[in-house]
Amino acid sequence: MEQAFRNAHGFGIDEYQNDTDKIVEVEQRREQDYQLGQKVASQLERQIHRD
Repeated sequence: MEQAFRNAHGFGIDEYQNDTDKIVEVEQRREQDYQLGQKVASQLERQIHRD
């Protein structure tokens, strides 16, 4: 899990837990990823239900 976190964010979990700037950075990225996923899902849903 540590390695996956490091690969995804460029720093380890210990660094993340001890640095509020990194916490904010990671959470903002997660929120952007979530919003993008919601947008893609919505677009797919519209395409599926087109007449």
